[in-house]
Amino acid sequence: MKNRMVNAVAVYLILRRLDGDILIMRRFNTGYMDGMYHPCSGHVEMRELPTEAMIREAKEEIGIVLKREDLALIHISARPKHDETGNRIDMFYLATRWRGRPKIMESDKCDDMRWSSPDNLPENFVPHMAHCIALSRNGILCSEFDLTWIKSHTVYEIK
Repeated sequence: MKNRMVNAVAVYLILRRLDGDILIMRRFNTGYMDGMYHPCSGHVEMRELPTEAMIREAKEEIGIVLKREDLALIHISARPKHDETGNRIDMFYLATRWRGRPKIMESDKCDDMRWSSPDNLPENFVPHMAHCIALSRNGILCSEFDLTWIKSHTVYEIK
């Protein structure tokens, strides 16, 4: 048991409009990848299921209401420890239905929100997330990022 890996689990929302654009947000004042765009996201909390976490994060970060049936798991990725958060499992969910109008709910952590074509994401988009979005659009459900890949994308600080 002492060699068993423990993973931090995060969820990411690919909120997609009818025209195909997805909602992205720019990190601000968080101390981690500030100035980078990413989808609505967050960590799964103790005793919480990933879909519950995604529904909660969507309400907290962008003020929309999702139901479990609105979410489709489109990609899962794994990363070894490369920062203080440890080993990571990232789960990407697609939603094309929701209630409410997306808006910045945490202006102390996000300074811009916009719709963007997944084919033309900003240059300052978090690299592994852009890669996972591209893979999911090609029907690839799972990916792994080794330390070589992570080190080659200089936005990551290897600890």
